Amino acid sequence: MRSCSFQTSKSNRLILVAATAFLSVPSAKGQQTNQLIEPVFRVAHEEPIGQTTQLASRIAPAALHTPFSLEKQNPAEHPLMPALRVAQSSLQKIDTNIHDYTAILRKQERINGTLADEEVVFIKVRHRPFAVYMYFLSPHKGRECLYNAASDGGKGVLVARDCGWRRRIGAVELDPEGGMAMKGQKYPIMKLGIRELTNELITVASNDVQFGECDVRHAQGKMAGRPVTWIQVTHPTKRANFRFHKAEVFIDNKLQVPVRYNAYTWPEQPGQDPPLEESYTYLKLKVNNDFTDLDFSRDNPAFFKN
Repeated sequence: MRSCSFQTSKSNRLILVAATAFLSVPSAKGQQTNQLIEPVFRVAHEEPIGQTTQLASRIAPAALHTPFSLEKQNPAEHPLMPALRVAQSSLQKIDTNIHDYTAILRKQERINGTLADEEVVFIKVRHRPFAVYMYFLSPHKGRECLYNAASDGGKGVLVARDCGWRRRIGAVELDPEGGMAMKGQKYPIMKLGIRELTNELITVASNDVQFGECDVRHAQGKMAGRPVTWIQVTHPTKRANFRFHKAEVFIDNKLQVPVRYNAYTWPEQPGQDPPLEESYTYLKLKVNNDFTDLDFSRDNPAFFKN
């Protein structure tokens, strides 16, 4: 199928509601209508969870230009190839220009067939050497995780402290791929972050361009006040060689990196909404903070406080 692109208008706009999904809103007649919503996200590491998850939306105009091309190089080219090139360019930009960052991560995953509650986490990430600090804001407020990759290329050690009454146990070392660390998580902590997300997009797209039955659409919008490009890839028919039925990627037009990813599996019955498999949104990105080893040290006095 050919690649399709469309611009937002009064009758055909993207929906970005509360930075949590690209949604189509049923009209009074049961048809799908679209409008562009700009979410406003208010959060800080120290804020109580009631304020952390507060979101407001308002109508916003679409961005007019993109810093990259999503056009096919020739009519015979696979419709997913332009998006694959954008992902490859994004990975190069991350490796060249983004050394570290902080963000608010909103993630929701289907674990063993059950869609878990959305988690909201303050994260601090360094790419080289790879390190992550996580402070959970919801629903496990106060949970902390600290990970540093091993110097020899191994998987390293995860230091974690739980919330609630388990917090009295203190910080403990865990195998990042062990049962305790992976409880309620689809991927290990080594897979967290915009670089790993981009790398995974490249892996999936590189597989999918080998096959047909692929519809690709893109449009312009805003997310959390920033211009973004929305790319949707759909595989209409369930095949063993496809990982998802529909996937949505939101690329920050200024940073030129993916900041949101939604994946849906095939509905069980025709006409049903596709079930959400996983969703990751990176908000309030602040890049290149010149983090030092202390920012990812267990001895940092800001971590694992009583």
